[in-house]
Amino acid sequence: MKFLYIFLFFLFLITSCATVQNRTKEKSLQNNTEGQNIKLLFAGDIMAHKPNFNMSNYEKIWDSIRDTVHSSDYAFANLEAPVCNNLPYSSFPNFNMHDEYPEAAISAGFNVFSIINNHSNDQGLDGIKSTLNWADKIEQQTASSNRPVYFSGLTENSGDHFSYRIIKKENWTILFCAITEILNRPTYKSYMNFVSPTEKEWKNFTQIISQLRTNNPCDIFVLSIHTEEPEYVFEIDEKRRHYYYSLLDNGVDVLWTNHPHVPREKEIIGNKATQRLEKVIIYGNGNVISGQRWEPDFENPSNPRDHTGDAYLMEINFSKSEFEGKPFINDYKTHFITTYINSNWEFIIKKLDDDFINYLAENGRPKWSKYIQERKKITEQTKETITWR
Repeated sequence: MKFLYIFLFFLFLITSCATVQNRTKEKSLQNNTEGQNIKLLFAGDIMAHKPNFNMSNYEKIWDSIRDTVHSSDYAFANLEAPVCNNLPYSSFPNFNMHDEYPEAAISAGFNVFSIINNHSNDQGLDGIKSTLNWADKIEQQTASSNRPVYFSGLTENSGDHFSYRIIKKENWTILFCAITEILNRPTYKSYMNFVSPTEKEWKNFTQIISQLRTNNPCDIFVLSIHTEEPEYVFEIDEKRRHYYYSLLDNGVDVLWTNHPHVPREKEIIGNKATQRLEKVIIYGNGNVISGQRWEPDFENPSNPRDHTGDAYLMEINFSKSEFEGKPFINDYKTHFITTYINSNWEFIIKKLDDDFINYLAENGRPKWSKYIQERKKITEQTKETITWR
C-alpha cells in the first residue's frame, strides 16, 4: 500500500509538470501570434474626369467606403494622373489633378499609391516633377502619423531604375514596387519605372524582380503593373498569365495589375506542399472612381461601356508566426462598389449591394434601382479562382 501511495504521488507530479509545460507552450504560441496579422486592401484606378473634379466636396466621393478602407493596415490604389497645382485640372486625353483631389482619397484611408501609368507624363516633365514633389511632401508629413503614406513608380533622378518603397509595421516588412508597360507618349521614360511589354524585357524584368527580393528581405512583396492590354476587355492572355506566374516564382506575393478599367478576375495561389494559400494575382480591379460612365445605359445595363462604373476592393489578410514560417493568407474578401450619379450630378462611390438598391427604390429613383440591381448581378460574376501550384 505504501508503494501505491508513492507511485500515485510521483504520477501526480509528472502529470502536473506536463500540464504546466503544455499551458506554457500554449501561452507562448498565443504570444507569438500577437501582431502577426496584417490586412491589405487593393483598389483600382482613381480617375479625375471633368464630372469628378467639378464637385465642390471631394470628401463626399469616399464616404460610403471610408470605414472599409480605414479597417485595413494598408490600402493600395492607382493614381491615374499627374498632380500639378500650377496647371489647370484637365480631363481626357491629357489628365491633371490638384493635390486636394488625391488628398481626399488619403483622408478616406488610402495610403499606398502607384503613381505610374500611361498618363504619368500627360503634363510633361513639369507634371512628373510636381507629382514627385507632392508625393515627397505627403510622405514626410505622414511619416510619424499612425497611417503613413507611400508612393512608387516615378524617380527623382533620370535613369534611377527601379524605384520602390520599404514599408514597415510592427514585425511586418512589405516591399512595394509599381511599374507601367504603357505610356501615351514616349517622353521622359527615364523618370519612370517603365518595362516594355516584350518577351525579352519580361525575361529581364523577372531577373530584376528576383534580385530586388533578394536585396530587400521582406514578408510580402507587392508588385503593381499598369499593363499594356486592351481597355474594357475581360479576357486574360495566357502568355501574360504565365509571365505573371514567373514573377510569383521569383519573389512576388501580390501581383496587382490595372489599366483595362473594368473589374477582371482574380487568382488566389495555393502552395501544394504547405496546403496554404500564399499568393494573389489581381488582373484588374476596375475604376474605383471615374467619370467614364457619365451616361448610364438604363435600357441596356450590360452595355460594355457601363462596366467602367463598377469595381471591387480586394481585402487580403496575411498571417505569420515564428512557428509557421512563410506568411500565408488566412482570409480574403471582395467588396463590390459602383459609381453613382446622385440627383445633384455628383459622382460618388457606393457599395454595390442590396441596401443601396433598396435605398434607391425607396427614395424615388426606380430607374437607378433597377439598373444597379442588374449591374450587381453582372459584376458579381467576376471570376475568382484558387490555383494550387
